[in-house]
Amino acid sequence: MNKYMGHPHQVYGVEEMRLSVGKGDGMRMLYVRNGLGLEFWVSVDRCADISRLSLKGDNFGYFAPCGYVSPKYYDDKGAGFLKSFTAGFLTTCGLTAVGSPCNDNGEELPLHGTISNTPCENIAHWIADDGIHIKAIVRDAALFSHKLILEREYITSLEENKIILCDKIKNIGSVESPLEILYHCNMGYPLLDEDAEISIPSSAVEPRNEHARTGISDCLKVEKPQKGYEEMCYYHTLQGQAEVSIFNPKLKKGLRMSYDANSLKCFTQWKMMGEYDYVMGLEPGNCLPDGRNVMREKGMLEFLAPGEEKIVNLKFEAFEE
Repeated sequence: MNKYMGHPHQVYGVEEMRLSVGKGDGMRMLYVRNGLGLEFWVSVDRCADISRLSLKGDNFGYFAPCGYVSPKYYDDKGAGFLKSFTAGFLTTCGLTAVGSPCNDNGEELPLHGTISNTPCENIAHWIADDGIHIKAIVRDAALFSHKLILEREYITSLEENKIILCDKIKNIGSVESPLEILYHCNMGYPLLDEDAEISIPSSAVEPRNEHARTGISDCLKVEKPQKGYEEMCYYHTLQGQAEVSIFNPKLKKGLRMSYDANSLKCFTQWKMMGEYDYVMGLEPGNCLPDGRNVMREKGMLEFLAPGEEKIVNLKFEAFEE
């Protein structure tokens, strides 16, 4: 214990709070500081996703026009997801559906699945020698359907501006279950502006559609906000220990994201340069956001056998130059 401090919260730690206005009223939040300038908010009622992240006062994520929205307002019909898509720094999509609404094997699936609108069953936090720990359990299960458990842990260093995200997804049912997960990481202003530099060291890149194909040569170029901009998505092929980054020379700050591309075989870049809808999604996952039926048709759909588990690790490093 630092003898200069009366309490760790003087410099670092986790503080529990509740929102008290609008559609976010009553939502539980964890406010995390590491004492080095890294601050972020974990949304306990939204899959322990990271709603906001900043470094020394500069925001890194995108906050959507709907703001904070409690799961009680979630609309699972078609693209109703967008009414409560806060985006934030991280939204988890899955666990059995990602991407476009579709019908797969007779099951109607909503946009990006339901896990991001599911509250944590249990959540705990503590400080250890290696940093601040937050551990949450989120259940994605139903009668006569899939039965999955997500165990999520964040480890935040007190010596570096680094967060390690460890996810374990386990099939606790008696039948095989589809597994789709996508980490919808959303870069926003002021980290994201026309001077920002995006690095995605891919060996190949494919546009999602013909509209995106028209901009493929400039897919990593960030532009000023534009009225009437139509989103573009690109599918990048990454290998081994992948590292993706964004850096803004005006702020002299950036973010690196690293993960095992053998575990998360797909990477989607979501480029949306619209006015107010100004965001760059850097999204590793085990699938593409084209709908589960498309992944099944392409032979890309992953499954978990009864008792089987999948472990995923992501590292986020905020840095200055």
